[in-house]
Amino acid sequence: MAPPVFDGENYQAWAVKMAAYMEGCEVAPLPENSTMNQIKYHKERTTRKAKAKSCLFATVSPTIFTRIMRYGSAKAIWDFLKSEYEGDERVRGMKVLNLLREFERQQMDDAETVKGICKEAN
Repeated sequence: MAPPVFDGENYQAWAVKMAAYMEGCEVAPLPENSTMNQIKYHKERTTRKAKAKSCLFATVSPTIFTRIMRYGSAKAIWDFLKSEYEGDERVRGMKVLNLLREFERQQMDDAETVKGICKEAN
């Protein structure tokens, strides 16, 4: 089964699919006096956990990848994506409107000049 790709839209559906795809990434410690089967199973699970980060990298669009590549663990990546993209479209739309309003307030007044702003900055 191929992992679902996230392009920044419909986070909730992607998160459910990814959780199912990556199910079982948590690895319990080996008990003392482990059997060979337990050791083999633990090794397989540990390998799978190590692949979780690369799996997340592979399942996002290039734009989102550049935003998550600095995180050191799959958990950190997952938490960032959740905080950034969780919420319905209405909430995300309101965030965009707020950013646009803030940007519009940053425009120069008619009386301001580039030279004047540069002098003030120095």
